[in-house]
Amino acid sequence: MKCFIGIDMGTSGIKAVVMEHDGKIIGTGYVENNELITPASLCVEQDPGNWWNALKKAVQNAVRESQASNRIVSMAVTGQMLGNVMLDKNKNPIGNCIIWMDQRAIEELEEFNNIVGKERLIEITSNIALTSLWAPKLMWIRKHRPDIYEKTRHILFPKDYINFKLTGNISIEVSDASGSALMDVKKRKWSKELFELCGIPYTWVPSDIFESQDCIGTLLPEVAHELGLRAGVTVAAGCGDQSACGIGSGAVKEGVVSVTIGTSGVVFAATNQVIPDNAEAAAMGYCHAIPKMWCKFGCTLGAGGSFKWARDTFFVNEAALCRKNGQNPYNKMTDYASRAAIGANGLIFLPYMNGERTPHPDPFAKGVFLGLSYRHKLDEVLRSIMEGVTMSLRDTVELLRAARVDVQRVYASGGGARSTLWRQMQADIFNAELIVNNVKETGCMGAAILAGVCAGEYQDIESACAAILKPMTIVDPIPENVQKYDEYYEVYRNLYDTLKDDFKKLNSVAGKY
Repeated sequence: MKCFIGIDMGTSGIKAVVMEHDGKIIGTGYVENNELITPASLCVEQDPGNWWNALKKAVQNAVRESQASNRIVSMAVTGQMLGNVMLDKNKNPIGNCIIWMDQRAIEELEEFNNIVGKERLIEITSNIALTSLWAPKLMWIRKHRPDIYEKTRHILFPKDYINFKLTGNISIEVSDASGSALMDVKKRKWSKELFELCGIPYTWVPSDIFESQDCIGTLLPEVAHELGLRAGVTVAAGCGDQSACGIGSGAVKEGVVSVTIGTSGVVFAATNQVIPDNAEAAAMGYCHAIPKMWCKFGCTLGAGGSFKWARDTFFVNEAALCRKNGQNPYNKMTDYASRAAIGANGLIFLPYMNGERTPHPDPFAKGVFLGLSYRHKLDEVLRSIMEGVTMSLRDTVELLRAARVDVQRVYASGGGARSTLWRQMQADIFNAELIVNNVKETGCMGAAILAGVCAGEYQDIESACAAILKPMTIVDPIPENVQKYDEYYEVYRNLYDTLKDDFKKLNSVAGKY
């Protein structure tokens, strides 16, 4: 039975799996790589060299565990979107990658919008521009780091840089390119007009954009040897992590919705046509990793990241004790949260720990506890964080419903799918049936499926998903809980509008010191 490797380049680590044709995972590897470089306020970077080193170790571990190196025929990489890896004339990285969390290009975003015009931008790209997208970030680099800009000859997304290291070939595919603010998303090709308007060299990108399942080359011989693989292993173009998680969750047909809670949180729907973000709510309409399909998704930046912050802030001693006893600290945290009632005794949390994306594209937004009092214990604090993250995801669910996407059933993955409490919370807050499939690592699985299609081992992505993905847990919303959460959500959804001006003022004051 032939095997495929799926690799997921997350912000905090890199995972690799070896998957047999029937979907069975026979080898896994994970290497933590969570170093965030923050040279200034709103700035977040990572070193591409660290990705490459971590990825090689993760793949080596997965291949070794699988004992199937001679059966592996294809591989694909997915990973964090929106980052820009700048390469010089020798195709070496110039400095760090400005990643998706970065919010520095505020002035350049305004400049870009003024140059293009928001109506024309949505007409071409189907989306509003954000500080984290390529166009404003490249304009920032041109203004503030001309030493980097003038040396640049190529620009790649994170997973495309890894693809270059694997194959020696420069390539970009449709799902990541959708996040450049330089692409005609409906036509699935670059917009030369946008490159010209903002003065970014069109020669920096390959002229053709691949579909995610296309073959972009084979492993370089020296790389294949180092990874423990045979020569001739094909490499698919891969895709951004949101599309990969959509595939791994089964969101491959019109109207199928998935929710992933990782470092960020994403609500993702497959669509037969691009749905423009006319509401300017950063509900992105991108190319799906499936040919002739698109997707609509929204992202809350501080989902699992907020829970991790709580672990490292309020739960330090308990977490250390859990690790000493071989326990997962997050399981202990959800035990605490389960002791609190719905609504956390009147405590509401806004998870905008590093700005927000959907439905409030605001780099100045910050985390907030509303209603905190002496009666609140750690139980309520932890539950309020889980509820606040889920309500932030509901914001995108409501945007999908407003766009006439029928959200009655949601496929859950990530950390929020592993917790009984968080599963029920999602079902209740979304007022939708929640399904957890037999796949835990949806990003890796989505990439492995792309690799299998690339190798010609599956007819297409949809049929592969139908054969591999099986529902394991189904959670129905509890009507009484739905009603309670609806009342809390009404308070939650008004908070941003109340505080948005104060977020800007606070940033100005804090920036003075």
